[in-house]
Amino acid sequence: MKVLEQPGAVRLAALPPLALYAHVPWCVRKCPYCDFNSHERSGELPQREYVERLLADLESLLPSVWGRRLTSVFIGGGTPSLFSPASIDALLAGVRARLTLEPGAEVTLEANPGAVEAARFRGFREAGVNRISIGVQSFDERMLAALGRIHSADEARRAIEAARASFDNVNIDLMYGLPGQDAAMARADIEEAARSGVPHISAYQLTIEPNTVFWSKPPQLPEHDLCADMQVMIEETLNQYQHYETSAFAKPGHRCRHNLNYWEFGDYLGIGAGAHGKLSFPDRITRHERAKQPAEYLKAAAAVENRVIPVSELPFEFMLNALRLVEGFPAALFEERTGVPLISVQRQLEKAEKRGLLERDWKRIRPSARGGRFLNELLELFLSGETPGRAPGVPAAARAIRIL
Repeated sequence: MKVLEQPGAVRLAALPPLALYAHVPWCVRKCPYCDFNSHERSGELPQREYVERLLADLESLLPSVWGRRLTSVFIGGGTPSLFSPASIDALLAGVRARLTLEPGAEVTLEANPGAVEAARFRGFREAGVNRISIGVQSFDERMLAALGRIHSADEARRAIEAARASFDNVNIDLMYGLPGQDAAMARADIEEAARSGVPHISAYQLTIEPNTVFWSKPPQLPEHDLCADMQVMIEETLNQYQHYETSAFAKPGHRCRHNLNYWEFGDYLGIGAGAHGKLSFPDRITRHERAKQPAEYLKAAAAVENRVIPVSELPFEFMLNALRLVEGFPAALFEERTGVPLISVQRQLEKAEKRGLLERDWKRIRPSARGGRFLNELLELFLSGETPGRAPGVPAAARAIRIL
């Protein structure tokens, strides 16, 4: 077992799928709950310079991925829809010139109501974007005000309508457990989302994160039991969708392939200010991280951090992602993606089963209904040598992944 504690002791028979995440860090206004790397814009955005830096950043990573194809591209933020369709076109053209995209690759762009219009959606579609993710959060004016959002409910409705006119694949992002929200208000949001006809809905509970306005000035949130009831209500209301991940619901054929790659512990290149990435090699698995401040990132594209993940951290990193999947994962996937034999976590799997948090057979491992409700309790069993409830350096990377 000692060899498993050595950073380079993995043995991967094959490399996993590869995706690309490009981060655009600017917003019109920073939301008080947001702990992502986003910055309020001041004046004109340096669109041309930033796209050039993104492509230079990508070029610096090419030697690590020669011969590999991209299965998906996700342009997140921030608010990437603040960039013009011409800038998004230049970015995607530059990506295609440097890496081959799989036929039918999913290409997602995040957009916020109030920062888009129908003509821009058409322009993004012509640039090669084929999936739009809209940050609605709520259709209730009171909730939008409590969240510090800059758009109105009507603007959200118009953005959804405009997006559906140009895209077959549209996600809307909602939150529940909001300040002053009751069960009826949460239900009204979910029911309106379902009526909109979008094929994908992300619904996640508001949590108070460090380094946010809400952390320093916490609002009064609904009680835990009420939030749990809201979660059950959401799952029951969206019964025409497939609940395939903790916070994700999709019509058949519309699961987010980019996020599935995260959850199945695939690889992804991370470019842009504050972006994180993960790359596998036959004998090691690495993470890279970029400078967070846009001005610093524009000056130098070199990675702030590029490290080999210690083998002792790999089981938790894998489970942190894969156990979010309602259907779980094939048992063989653990060793395929980590290079570590499944028997190395046998004790944790048995303990999770005894606590009623996990179900498994010789083919598949999945969270139980209780495990899905108490996911943090389940994940803590796979921590190695860390204080329960926290894993320095690991969840931060996971939070950098946009789950939309």
